[in-house]
Amino acid sequence: MLVLSRRVGESVVIGDDVTVTILEVRSDVIRIGIDAPRSVAVNRAELLVQLEASNREAASPSEDAVSSLAQELRRRNG
Repeated sequence: MLVLSRRVGESVVIGDDVTVTILEVRSDVIRIGIDAPRSVAVNRAELLVQLEASNREAASPSEDAVSSLAQELRRRNG
């Protein structure tokens, strides 16, 4: 991981077309601006973690649903 110190108004360029600029520093909050092409996805990490957990939960049926489906299949095939 690259660690840099920047002041308000200073920027970091990533690759050829992504610029991250420090906009404001207030106590423990730092506002940054990200200038990137529309083709580059820019997401907050905590939202990606939440989305991954939500997708995992949606893709995995509950034990009750699996049990209920198994019972129904046994009943139909029985």
